Amino acid sequence: MKSLLPLCLLFITFSSAFPVDQKMENEENMQLAQAYLNQFYSLEIEGSHLVQSKNKSLIDGKIQEMQAFFGLTVTGKLDSNTLEIMKTPRCGVPDVGQYGYTLPGWKKYNLTYRIMNYTPDMARADVDEAIQKGLEVWSKVTPLMFTKISKGIADIMIAFRTRVHGRCPRYFDGPLGVLGHAFPPGLGLGGDTHFDEDENWTKDGVGFNLFLVAAHEFGHSLGLSHSNDPTALMFPNYVSLDPSKYPLSQDDISGIQSIYGDLPETPTKPKEPTVPHACDPDLTFDAITTFRREVMFFKGRYLWRIYYDITNVEFELISSLWPSLPADIHAAYENSKDKILVFKDDNFWMIRGYAVLPDYPKSIYTLGFPRHVKKIDAALYDHNTRKTYFFVGIWCWRYDEVTQTMDKGYPRRVLKYFPGIGLRVDAAFQHKGFFYFFRRSKQFEYDPRAKNITRMMKTNTWLQCKEPSNSSSDFSISKEVHSGGLETFYHKNLNLLIFSIVHMLKKIYGY
Repeated sequence: MKSLLPLCLLFITFSSAFPVDQKMENEENMQLAQAYLNQFYSLEIEGSHLVQSKNKSLIDGKIQEMQAFFGLTVTGKLDSNTLEIMKTPRCGVPDVGQYGYTLPGWKKYNLTYRIMNYTPDMARADVDEAIQKGLEVWSKVTPLMFTKISKGIADIMIAFRTRVHGRCPRYFDGPLGVLGHAFPPGLGLGGDTHFDEDENWTKDGVGFNLFLVAAHEFGHSLGLSHSNDPTALMFPNYVSLDPSKYPLSQDDISGIQSIYGDLPETPTKPKEPTVPHACDPDLTFDAITTFRREVMFFKGRYLWRIYYDITNVEFELISSLWPSLPADIHAAYENSKDKILVFKDDNFWMIRGYAVLPDYPKSIYTLGFPRHVKKIDAALYDHNTRKTYFFVGIWCWRYDEVTQTMDKGYPRRVLKYFPGIGLRVDAAFQHKGFFYFFRRSKQFEYDPRAKNITRMMKTNTWLQCKEPSNSSSDFSISKEVHSGGLETFYHKNLNLLIFSIVHMLKKIYGY
């Protein structure tokens, strides 16, 4: 009995200490979350206890915004996955900011850079090489050129700093956490890039690869904001990649070229236009629109037509329907007046039936767009509200089809208005109450009432991956479609085989 007493006391001690430890851990996690959201999601907390419930609602909202950005389940709760992201080393630039893909960058293509000081972690020559290669990542896909200078003020001033440093409004937090930060193009701090000296910088091996971090930060120096694509260099969290491989994703390339344009073209032999294939796993669409009782998917000079009540998919040239329309259109939608609007660059055409209306194309600025918008990426008409959403880079506008005016309070960030969709949209349309957003080779089924994604699929699910000459579709995009199609194909062929055998038997035996 005496021997049991110390054990009981020990059990009581541990059991009473556990809730305290748990409470302390929860408080530490909440402090971490508040600091993270304040730094990267513009969270402003009021100090009074009277506004505690308001603060909690504000924090929950910011957690939801952060979860949507990183593609997590949007709960507003500080779950383990959310905390894991918050604890991952990353860039110090906020994920919500005032500049993005649609805003101008530097007003010139020849930029200078200067390395103010060097980290003792690496040889000077290795630092020079990492910085040079980090800039070359962007010059390989744009007309930009970078020149190193050793004195004076450069466009991009590069330095290794610790904690609070100089007049920089951002700070470092010691080992891990924030690795570096940079400022968008402009005077003063504009373009400047700082790396945290408390980190272990390396050319390769253990530590943080300076080339990868520098290439990311230089994206900010040139005017890019963060991407929520985990494969993109501009994804905010540090991802260890093979430095010998080219780090830019198509998302990065599209973003930087939207600011500075593509590389100057060199004279080459004109290439024959490629014919898109429905079964291409990397198939993307230029634009999508409904057309009375069908849906049209545009790609280059071609389009696929899917009918609601006919199990056929037609594939033809755009010019066979509308000879005056251009190829490679950017957006299209059908409004409530049985008219289709087709967009390319800063012009749009209006179609009724199979006729392009006279006096078109017209400028997109007649719809109310500001002059800095050069093209529409996608358009979606909401039949329930009679509003049209226009997607331009990371922003969306909303147009009232009744009053023929842009709604006030726009543009808004796509990421915030349509949680989970991402930064940019290639094409979109509405079907049976759902919105379908297309980005590269993926599509997202979105419930506008619940404001969440219900399914994610390949873009060509609508086409059932059938070749144009003998394609068929039941206009359903559930996963069962493919297996159902195979089963139907199997039964049809089996029936044909049985019929052939019976026919042969009749000939042989005369019955």
